[in-house]
Amino acid sequence: MLISRKVIILIPFLILLMITECYTLHRKSEGSNHLPVIPRPVSVKLLADSCRVTNPLIIYYSDEELSYSAEYLLDRLATLRHIAGQSRLTSVIPPGNGAIILTLDKEVKHEEGYRLAIGENLQLAGRKPQGVFYGVQTLIQLIYDSGDSANAIVLPAMEIEDFPRFSWRGMHLDVSRHFFDKEFIKKYLDILALHKMNTFHWHLTDDQGWRIEIKKYPQLTEIGAWRADRESMPWNSRTPQEPGEKATYGGFYTQEDIREIVDYAARRYITIVPEIEMPAHCSSALAAYPQFSCTGKVLTVPTGGIWPVANLFCAGNDSTFIFLQDVLREVMELFPSQYIHIGGDEAEKSDWRNCPKCQQRIKKEKLKDENELQSYFIQRIEKFLNQNNRILIGWDEILEGGLADNAVVMSWRGIQGGITAAKMKHQVIMTPSSHCYFDYYQSWDREIEPLAIGGYIDLRKVYSYEPIPKELSKKESKFILGAQGNVWTEFILSGPHVEYMALPRMSALSEVVWTPAELRQENSFLVRLSAFLNLLHDLNVNYHVPAPAGLRKEMIFIDSLKIELTNPFPFGEIWYTLDGNDPQPGKSYRYIAPFIISQQSEIRTALFLNNGKKSMIKSAKIIRKSPRPSMSLRQELETGVRYKYFKGEIASLNEFDHLNLYTSGILNQLRLPAERADDHFGLILQGYLKIPVTGVYFFKVLSDDGSRLFIDDELVVNNDGLHDMEAVEGQIPLEKGFHFIQIWYFEASGAEALEVRLKGPGIVEKEIPTEMLFRDKEID
Repeated sequence: MLISRKVIILIPFLILLMITECYTLHRKSEGSNHLPVIPRPVSVKLLADSCRVTNPLIIYYSDEELSYSAEYLLDRLATLRHIAGQSRLTSVIPPGNGAIILTLDKEVKHEEGYRLAIGENLQLAGRKPQGVFYGVQTLIQLIYDSGDSANAIVLPAMEIEDFPRFSWRGMHLDVSRHFFDKEFIKKYLDILALHKMNTFHWHLTDDQGWRIEIKKYPQLTEIGAWRADRESMPWNSRTPQEPGEKATYGGFYTQEDIREIVDYAARRYITIVPEIEMPAHCSSALAAYPQFSCTGKVLTVPTGGIWPVANLFCAGNDSTFIFLQDVLREVMELFPSQYIHIGGDEAEKSDWRNCPKCQQRIKKEKLKDENELQSYFIQRIEKFLNQNNRILIGWDEILEGGLADNAVVMSWRGIQGGITAAKMKHQVIMTPSSHCYFDYYQSWDREIEPLAIGGYIDLRKVYSYEPIPKELSKKESKFILGAQGNVWTEFILSGPHVEYMALPRMSALSEVVWTPAELRQENSFLVRLSAFLNLLHDLNVNYHVPAPAGLRKEMIFIDSLKIELTNPFPFGEIWYTLDGNDPQPGKSYRYIAPFIISQQSEIRTALFLNNGKKSMIKSAKIIRKSPRPSMSLRQELETGVRYKYFKGEIASLNEFDHLNLYTSGILNQLRLPAERADDHFGLILQGYLKIPVTGVYFFKVLSDDGSRLFIDDELVVNNDGLHDMEAVEGQIPLEKGFHFIQIWYFEASGAEALEVRLKGPGIVEKEIPTEMLFRDKEID
């Protein structure tokens, strides 16, 4: 059949028109909820038309201050969409040509706000240049997600009004525990810019390394920036530097490097807040200049974790303050930030208690104790900073002993420090370790995740965070500047690993600090995250993809087992194998619905995204076991369990024989007895558990400190050791009837807790109820 030349020419145009129309209708039907932008804008109005972006791209800007935003946009679009273009400074804009127009407009509502109108042109206006820059980040995401067309980029017509909720939108990076080079710091800043973050908290000094060149004190980097290489050893059990051994692991930033990075950040409207730790976390400085310690002892830079943090700057020696002021003068010359962070955390004050000069200072200044001496120390540094038109920030420990007059509190030990400071009318940055510590595990799958410091904060938990505590009044809440995420690097050795730990949790936090609380919706965020992760992928940014949920390391069954996997994301596909090989899309089984296994096997599964990125592989051994037979009991039983209470100090249940029996009694549930000491005790709980139906049962023990659970003398749960509240689960097949249960527990110091939970056939997870627990009656 012959087709005319006109028809041939018309077909691609009609296809493009259909694609454009379908795209526009699709986006319109989704509404602003799922507009592919993170953080979610304040207001989005989708219109019926569309805009075809010019090719080659032309960006007009009306003010010289906007030239960088124009060039930044061109660079990003060239990288992401291979779009060529040019920028022009002009006040005369040709109408209706699909160009991008950047302007300043005093009518825009917020200092950091922007207005984006997509119609015949793409008009982006901000009250200030930084507002335009944030609008550029939105535009990058919209154009990136606009679909592929050989002839044009087509965007739906819309109007966006947007501005941030908080003035402090921050991310932190610890470069002391591990040094990250200048190029990675720049990449990290670009990631912050993409998220509309405006503050980079740069943790430059700590015990394990001093990373900033100070001209007046060259040994800070000649000695303090280097430690003996122990990177092959666990962080918390590294051997110290040997006599005569050369320190080779570390690095530092020259002042030229820092000026370059500060300028790089400023062009992205990011303020860098430097942190110089004091009075503690300063072993690297004292290794270089021991005369500023209380003891004067020669130190080496610690190779790994040290606790408690006992090496302090001497607060009784005036030369210490001269040294610190000299350091801060050079820091202030390098960093234009109005804020200087001085740490102030985790100071174990035994050196001060044993130092004659510090004790003399306490007496002379009429201080109550070492906590007030720390307050004196902070206030003295704050006065110096204030004289230089700078504001001091410290971790919430600076509240101890009295808060310096104008200090800003960074609340990390929960939210109480922030509440206290706000009620005292001090500004606060919220960064509680419960939600904002991105060095914590982001998955329960610790056996497949990179080793981390501990804890658990997943993406949803970050997204759920509300920076303004409900305990504050409306007036008090105005002292909350915002929030930030912290990346401590004891267990993070490389740039890609930093990215893996920070993302996409940083993406969730960016919406927490930018978007109005009433507009935040987890489901919407997760849908929009799909396009955002593709964007990160194309920018060569590493990020975490969670493994499918539903598998345990071992899964026991009696006759058959139902396998039910869950995708943590609303996108991507789960693939699995049953032969122990790694899953591959198209070559393995794609998970569609739960399935039954009746043979022993090994299942391996992973979540695969459409960009080729995948999660860690999660595996489980599927094991057939016969149920443990129930006990034949002749004695009469009563509800409850017996306990034996011991006294003594141990650090593991393996040392239980060192404890002395103190008393015994009866409890209705598997809990700690009401009559107990605060610290240093052990406990054995024993009784019979009545199982209602034969099946596989799951036991979860939550304890602080160590615990173990036995069923019929078989160890089911091992949660031993010194630790905060942790949960460990085990499973065992049990026959209907009675089974002997016992719990071993010990408490060292600090908080104490014990809870035992059960899940099984027809039983949702709950604390083991009294009606399932029994004890012998006849031996009462």
